[in-house]
Amino acid sequence: MVLSNGRRMGAGSDRYDYVFACRSWPESLDGKALVIRPDQSREPWAAAEVSRLPDGTVRVVTPTDLGSSPSSVVVREDDASTWSALADRLEAVGSTDSPVDLGMAGFLLGLGAPALTRVADPHRWVAGWHDLPLNPKQRTAVEQALGSQVLFLWGPPGTGKTDVVSHIAEGCFRQGLNLLFLAPTNVAVDQALERMCELLVREPGFEDGLVQRAGEISVASLEQRYGAQVDPVRIAGRLGSRLDEQIAQTQTQLAAARAALALHDEARSLAEDLTDARNRHTTASATAQQAGMSALTLEAASAALRVRIAELGAPTGLLANRKLAKLNDLNDQLYTTGQALAGARQQEVAAQSDRASAGASISDLSGRLAALSPRLAGVAPYPQLTEQADGLQRVLDELDRQRRGLDDTVRSRCRIKGATVTKAVQSRKLLDRVDVVIIDEAAMVNLPSAWYAAGLAGKRLIVAGDFRQLPAITKGAQDRMATAPQRQHSQHWAERDAFHAAGLVTGSGSARRDDRRLVGLDTQYRMHSEICAVVNTVAYPDAPLRTGRPDRSRLPASPLLEAPVMLVDTSARRIPGRDHKSNAVHEAVIHQLVRGLQYDGVLPGRNWSEAAEGQRPTDRMAVIAPYRDQVKAINASLSYRFGTEYEGLVDTVHRFQGSQRPLVVIDTVAGAGKSPGQFYAGTGLSSQTCRLLNVALSRAQDHLIVIADVEHLRAHLAPHSEAVRMLDHLEQRALRLPVDQLVPIRSAADLGTLSEDELSRPAFFPADEVKRAVAWDMRQATKTIEVYCAFLDPGPVRYWVGPFAELTARGVQVTVIMRDHTADPRKAPLVEELRRAGCQVEQRDRMHEKVLIVDETILWHGSLNLLCTSGPTDLMMRITDSLACQRVRRIMERARPERRNSARPQPEPGTNAQPPVAAADSPAPGTELNGRLYLAVPFAEKDDAKRDVRARWDGAARLWWTSPDQRARAARWLPPQP
Repeated sequence: MVLSNGRRMGAGSDRYDYVFACRSWPESLDGKALVIRPDQSREPWAAAEVSRLPDGTVRVVTPTDLGSSPSSVVVREDDASTWSALADRLEAVGSTDSPVDLGMAGFLLGLGAPALTRVADPHRWVAGWHDLPLNPKQRTAVEQALGSQVLFLWGPPGTGKTDVVSHIAEGCFRQGLNLLFLAPTNVAVDQALERMCELLVREPGFEDGLVQRAGEISVASLEQRYGAQVDPVRIAGRLGSRLDEQIAQTQTQLAAARAALALHDEARSLAEDLTDARNRHTTASATAQQAGMSALTLEAASAALRVRIAELGAPTGLLANRKLAKLNDLNDQLYTTGQALAGARQQEVAAQSDRASAGASISDLSGRLAALSPRLAGVAPYPQLTEQADGLQRVLDELDRQRRGLDDTVRSRCRIKGATVTKAVQSRKLLDRVDVVIIDEAAMVNLPSAWYAAGLAGKRLIVAGDFRQLPAITKGAQDRMATAPQRQHSQHWAERDAFHAAGLVTGSGSARRDDRRLVGLDTQYRMHSEICAVVNTVAYPDAPLRTGRPDRSRLPASPLLEAPVMLVDTSARRIPGRDHKSNAVHEAVIHQLVRGLQYDGVLPGRNWSEAAEGQRPTDRMAVIAPYRDQVKAINASLSYRFGTEYEGLVDTVHRFQGSQRPLVVIDTVAGAGKSPGQFYAGTGLSSQTCRLLNVALSRAQDHLIVIADVEHLRAHLAPHSEAVRMLDHLEQRALRLPVDQLVPIRSAADLGTLSEDELSRPAFFPADEVKRAVAWDMRQATKTIEVYCAFLDPGPVRYWVGPFAELTARGVQVTVIMRDHTADPRKAPLVEELRRAGCQVEQRDRMHEKVLIVDETILWHGSLNLLCTSGPTDLMMRITDSLACQRVRRIMERARPERRNSARPQPEPGTNAQPPVAAADSPAPGTELNGRLYLAVPFAEKDDAKRDVRARWDGAARLWWTSPDQRARAARWLPPQP
């Protein structure tokens, strides 16, 4: 992704903050680990935090200084992030925190002596064992897996490997083991997990996450059938709701128990208060009575004292003093008695008040206690309620703990967890306890990841896959900047699979079928026997597969599908192209093949949106091509053919791993370029070429159509290569479908007689018909003519000048794109003739295309230079497709050099024009200037220079250059040292 017009917004000690303009940010990069570097730079990539802003700009935070105003930078996904995570896990192996069992991991490398046996009673562990439609090899695999520490299961295409693995998982589950199922792709995980769900859906706990999927579900059928039961998020939501209900119910029960306890407490409290009130009443009554009696006694004493005081009279006479003293004593006694009497009366009143209050309390409490008695009827005894409340509180505490740790709760309920290998490497814990690890599609898993995953197993390891299908995708051995030891290291550790590492495959690629650790499945149920024969020839000559399905087709009959295996040989209709990554002839053949299948009712017609399930293009057909450029071209062509684009209809081999279709069309593509390309470079059963061809061929169920330029492939491939073996088999046993039946050879005279539908079909025109056919198209033109022709010759130019003049006279814009001929005295006058005819002329460097576009809808493409003398073997193809015209024009625009030759100084009129030479101050080979080391690279060695030292062309200096650090590797293109 290219970002432009950057501005540095801030900087710190270890971070730089930028804002960039962005035309269209791909959502696929959201949340991914990204890296950044200046556009067109060879500097190391730097980590970047990227976020989109509301105004459409992009914010970038990176530890690398990109300058104050970087004009253009490139951002891409960090494909090393997974390797970094793996490195961290591997470095931790041996520590107390690492989950890796070195013994189990060692089994993956062929180390140790694992226990190998077969269970004698598989029916105990696999439901309906005796009635299952398993062949002997499949049964052996299940029995050995359930009884051994290690099993390597070799499952070629269509041999039922997924069913076998699913029954192994079922058996492990019934043996009480926890299982971690891993595969390199989400699709592979989902397909196997769906089958396991089918086998375990009736098991108790399935609804609560017995089988779970770590990561997003990719396969629609798994999502539709079992998504709610295997997705931990939805399980957690469902379990959370259930826990909330249980918590609410328990709280209600606890509240009821506590309310009952409160009744007991209230009754006990009332009884205690009533007893207290009665005691107070009794005490108060006694006190009042005693105080009353004391008062009466004191009243009598007071009266007696008053009488005595009265009898004494006044203190007179001789004894007055004695009488006065006596009176004072009696008055003191009277005062004291009076005080005591007042206290007694007060005590009596208080006691009477207490007695009245206690009486009222007795009455109230007795009533309340009497009213409470019916409510206590049937209530459990207090000790029982206490025990019940304590138990409910403990339950509530546990439910609350589960609610707070919901993720742990969900994980604890899982017995089978499915995840990608990458997810397993990056996650700290997927299962609380891992007893069994199954690594499916193990041939696609790099060895370090497989080793780590194997080490997660506590008791058993099953490695399943096919070491003759797609390998792990790595870049180390293909890195041109890597040293030989680095490439060797990558090949040994990153590009070997588990089967090779365990010593189960010989150096020649043959399987060691006598090794007890290995069980190979040998009967396939996917392919027609004739398709299986092709696959055996290419990938399984040492262990040919048997066919266990009937030889019938599920597709409607069509003359284009008369045989299960068909070959379209395009050798005689070859049209050179830009490179080996695309082939216009093959694109046209596929377009017309689909057109015929639509006519025959095999595929739905254009804009037919009502196709039932099983009848859609992606249900019935797959088109597989080795190169992305051709995939894009065919996709565009078939989008026009169907009126819409179907995802998964056309793609590269890697995208079809694990899938199958009734009809598979394989476009070998090779033929338009000088060589077939890297896809066909390998040889041997362990080669990438063999694996890729195997996967492509074995996707077909009922019909296989191979489109190939047989002569081109044979001319460039080793006789012993698997691709040549495939061609040998096809030429001997496949039904040939003539290319002319799909893309006919026509004459110019045909054009005026064809229906509109037939006129829109691609067609070949031999050289002697091209001029008249092109002239016919030009006469129909109403808007534009674009002629791409690298060279000019007087005869052809003067032949077309007249028609061009007529076209421009009636308003048709004629544009001729060619190489720069202004410095050539023989060609320059021809350019002027074209201009005088009203043509617009564009001149470019190093152009070689041979294309004609009429009204942006008709494309003439091939080996014929319209404005240059050509040989009699030239062939042109006419395509009526506006999308193809647009695509070709985009290719031409991308090929346009940054600096055109027309910008160079032109010779004065009348002088002898000479080829341009470098300026006097231009650098010489061996010079270092502005970070460039200039080289003397002959034209024939330019590809070597680009490959070996990443050389680039300096148009102004007319020299190739590389970075100075490549001096040693570029010595062959440097002048000798004095």
